[in-house]
Amino acid sequence: MTLERKEHWDHVYKTKNANEVSWTQEKPNISLQLINSFGVPKTAKIIDIGGGDSKLVDYLLAAGYRNITVLDISAEALEKSKTRLGKKAAQVNWIVCDITRFETDTIYDVWHDRAAFHFLTAPVQIKQYITTAKKVVSGFLVIGAFSKNGPFKCSGLEITQYNEIELKTLMQDGFKSIHCTSEDHTTPFNTQQNFLFCSFKRQ
Repeated sequence: MTLERKEHWDHVYKTKNANEVSWTQEKPNISLQLINSFGVPKTAKIIDIGGGDSKLVDYLLAAGYRNITVLDISAEALEKSKTRLGKKAAQVNWIVCDITRFETDTIYDVWHDRAAFHFLTAPVQIKQYITTAKKVVSGFLVIGAFSKNGPFKCSGLEITQYNEIELKTLMQDGFKSIHCTSEDHTTPFNTQQNFLFCSFKRQ
């Protein structure tokens, strides 16, 4: 299953440009606002789960954060980010891995995920994701997933939609809810996708 997902995403990023995929954001405003609201120092260890070729890393570097990790199942996606960043890419830790198989001894101050979590549709995958987050997060966690008003599929794959209560309930054993908000994301095709963003603190 992991190999199938990896092949799917490598194919997507190898054959499509940023303006040809629905999740592209020119500037990840809500993500940046939530991360900045935590008040962590610029030396904080931040990991972007399913970061792909997102520009979040660009803005975090520009803001002075110096300990950033981007994890994605697709090596092709990360190569696009590295190419875009040029020499700055050397300042980032890049990890090619399925998040449900991720193992590390590193403890992170901030875990950020926009649009990776909702691709986990099996209970065992969701459980493993949360178990890993509880193990490696000491500070804050952000999850952005499709809401009940969002799409049922993305990139041809089934997804799991969430409302605020469902997301809080899933995370309550280990994380205290801070804030939830919704966002209408405008895709490069000028369509709307409704996301639910929730932030949490490790307890």
